[in-house]
Amino acid sequence: MTETADDLSAPLGQGAPRRKRRLRLPFTATQALAVLLGLFLVTFAGFAIFNKDPLGGEPVTRVAIREQKTPEDKAPAAAEPVAAGHDTKAPAKPASPGEQKTVTIIDGSSGARHDVVIGSEAGAKGEPAAAAPAVTTGVDKRLLEPSRYGMIPIAAEDLKPFNVYAAEADRAKAAKMPAVAIFIGGLGVGAAKTNDAIMKLPGAVTLAFTPYGADPGKLAERARAQRHEVFLQIPMEPYDFPDNDPGPQTLLTSLGAEQNMDRLYWHLSRMQGYAGIANFMGARFIATEAAMQPIIRDVAKRGLGLFDDGSSPRSVAPQIAGSQAMPFGRGDISIDAVPTPNEIDRALTKLESIARERGVAIGTASALPVSIERIGAWVKTLDSRGILLVPLTTAMLKSKSG
Repeated sequence: MTETADDLSAPLGQGAPRRKRRLRLPFTATQALAVLLGLFLVTFAGFAIFNKDPLGGEPVTRVAIREQKTPEDKAPAAAEPVAAGHDTKAPAKPASPGEQKTVTIIDGSSGARHDVVIGSEAGAKGEPAAAAPAVTTGVDKRLLEPSRYGMIPIAAEDLKPFNVYAAEADRAKAAKMPAVAIFIGGLGVGAAKTNDAIMKLPGAVTLAFTPYGADPGKLAERARAQRHEVFLQIPMEPYDFPDNDPGPQTLLTSLGAEQNMDRLYWHLSRMQGYAGIANFMGARFIATEAAMQPIIRDVAKRGLGLFDDGSSPRSVAPQIAGSQAMPFGRGDISIDAVPTPNEIDRALTKLESIARERGVAIGTASALPVSIERIGAWVKTLDSRGILLVPLTTAMLKSKSG
């Protein structure tokens, strides 16, 4: 009652002071910050998902690619944009007439590279330069045609891969003196041994690549850059197949011609720039006429040479290749059948004897370190003994003319 009486007796407007109420938010500052951060992340994720340019933000370069125009066509060439996300190494100036320049385009997300050739022989004649497809450097695009697996070699008018990709050689000199050729096979699988063969052996040594490995085409391109001529080895059925299996897409005697041809095209598409093909294993297949005939006929039509490594004494390749009038060669001796220094040296001496007797001899070997070392040392002594080292294509032509 006392508190009530006081309230009644207190003068108007002079009541006891009241406490001020503080305004309280329904959330803390930490909670507000978390909500703002969540909204930012949701907005960013939505932009990344629904934006139509997934490579946005990566460097973009524009390269002006100017074509040579005829007098009738004087419209200026527009600058062609390079796709977003690509870095480009381009020539500082447009290709002059008759000159070829290469632009290397690097995918910004995957790192993949491919070359685009700019300029052509047509430009030298005042004609517009046709857009060149992206093909391996040093490969004549006129000698390629598409297949279901990729580009494969083909003869074009009077041009043949055997002639275009043959290594340079003094054929007049080779015709007058004993000549030897060395064929190193099994390359492309195992970058270390492949690089040893490319870099440690002279350019006159022919290198043969199997279609397997991560990128046999790139290694073959490196070999050509070192002046080696290149052959492609085609896996064929051995007598003890499948216990001894050359690998995927092997040509088999149990398959029909159409199936084997399809497998052949898979192998042919694995790389470009080779002068011919050779068997990889295949003692049974290369001795079976019904299986070999359609393969050799197709290879001859494509302007390629054929090399038989000599591992099958019953091979029918010489007779069929002869009927097709195509470049052909056969191995005379396996240099590293016994891979020891002494046996390799003995095989090389025998190869010299065959060359003196017949005028030309072909030895085959693998890229074993001991083989590369002994062959490299032997090659340096040939001049003093009056024997000429020649590429396989030169030996094949000399053998045919003899």
